[in-house]
Amino acid sequence: MNLIKSTGTFGFYTIISRLLGYLRDILIAIFLGTSFIADAFFVAFRIPNTFRRLFAEGTFNAAFVPSYTSQLNKSKLKSNKFANDIFNFLLAGLFFLILIIQLFMPTFVGLIAPGFVDETEKIELAITLTRITLPFLLFVSLSSFFSAILNSHNKFAAASAAPIILNIVLIVVLLFAQILGDRLAYYLSFGVSIAGLLQLIFLYKFVSKFFKADLNLNFNYSKEVKFFFKKLLPSIFSSGVTQINILVGTIIASFQASAVSYLYYADRIYQINLAIAGIAIGVVVLPQLSKYIDLKNKAKILMIQNKALELSMFLSLPAFVALFIGSEEIISALFGYGSFSEKAVINSGKALYFFGLGLPAFAMIKVFSSFFFANHDTKTPFYISVISVFLNIIISVFYFNKVGFIIIPLATTISSWFNSIILFIFLRKKNFFRFNDVFLKRFLRITCASILMGVFFKFQIIFFQNQLNYDYHLKLVYLIICVLLCISFYLLLSLFIKAFKTEDIKLKY
Repeated sequence: MNLIKSTGTFGFYTIISRLLGYLRDILIAIFLGTSFIADAFFVAFRIPNTFRRLFAEGTFNAAFVPSYTSQLNKSKLKSNKFANDIFNFLLAGLFFLILIIQLFMPTFVGLIAPGFVDETEKIELAITLTRITLPFLLFVSLSSFFSAILNSHNKFAAASAAPIILNIVLIVVLLFAQILGDRLAYYLSFGVSIAGLLQLIFLYKFVSKFFKADLNLNFNYSKEVKFFFKKLLPSIFSSGVTQINILVGTIIASFQASAVSYLYYADRIYQINLAIAGIAIGVVVLPQLSKYIDLKNKAKILMIQNKALELSMFLSLPAFVALFIGSEEIISALFGYGSFSEKAVINSGKALYFFGLGLPAFAMIKVFSSFFFANHDTKTPFYISVISVFLNIIISVFYFNKVGFIIIPLATTISSWFNSIILFIFLRKKNFFRFNDVFLKRFLRITCASILMGVFFKFQIIFFQNQLNYDYHLKLVYLIICVLLCISFYLLLSLFIKAFKTEDIKLKY
């Protein structure tokens, strides 16, 4: 496996998906803005979308890939039997989970968005829209199962491309926004579930080369299956701690008008970088890391871990600096049109600024967690994540009335830095990871390149301040110019000071 090539493949399709997601969101911002309809839709979309992120973005892999890889090393027959047992348990469990949530939907939405309860029209709309979007949970969870099998065989393209389908479907719906009028939120919700089904069909076509689903109600709760499910819940919670913190934030933000929308738009931007700097790298290294841990090849383990962390820092540090310097300008250029007011730009910009401060920590959580998962240890990151979530809740609830919604991204960032630091301490304590000399030298150079890129970005913001103004219609064009110039500057500088070397692209792991 080539780490950079595989991450590049995963990252390429992820970027395409996120760019389409941005187009989708800018259309939502234009037609729904930060209205109560937007808040209701975002709550309805947040629930299945959070599960999508929890299952699809490496968390299901965390429990499944090491176990499946271990069975695959023994024989294809054993790996197929193990995968089929998991598939049947998942299908049955998800079906009954969705059925129970549908039956108790008013209570469920009331728990997710308690601030909506006193607003009859808002809560009723949120309940209806969530009923429509909920089947997406079943489809996307099974899609994640298929993706995990593909990833185990070092096939990353189809799995990373599948989310593109959701964005295409929603964009098509939004193109008819003027015709649909007040019914737009309903059609968007139907689009979510339809896209989930299409995504499942798309992935099954690719996974059928390695796995054939065999529906069987005679559930085989073998030793291997038991071990998998024992790891699943801790892995979902620990690997998905950032998404859980954001969901907690959504619940608390529902008590302030438009706050859910502010957080949603900010979340969309920093997630683009996190998808590559954390999620992609974590997903890509897990199969090979699991393999070499199984084979007890210490040299390969050390090399993969350090290269993974180095690549994560190379991608997340410049993004962290850019969000620190120009969060409001980025929000304005991306979403500041139509119903998205200047006040919404300022508030979403503040949220993005505080989320951005935690970006390297969000990425490290994904990478560090994968080191634990490859060693079949899901309990340690689980316990750390539980403490992290409680820390997030305590800070958010205690300061919400004094500070308002802005405490939510700040609390998420504080708890994430706590999480990443404690993960690192336990990795060292358990002897699961250590730095090599190459990483420490590269990290200093990456930091230097990121700071200089930040100075260059700040200069551009000052130079193009009139063109990046909220009222300027072509501000997105100037933001794109700034971003492209900064990326070019950062890459050239990194090559010059040897923060990155071209031969790294050819390295096999």
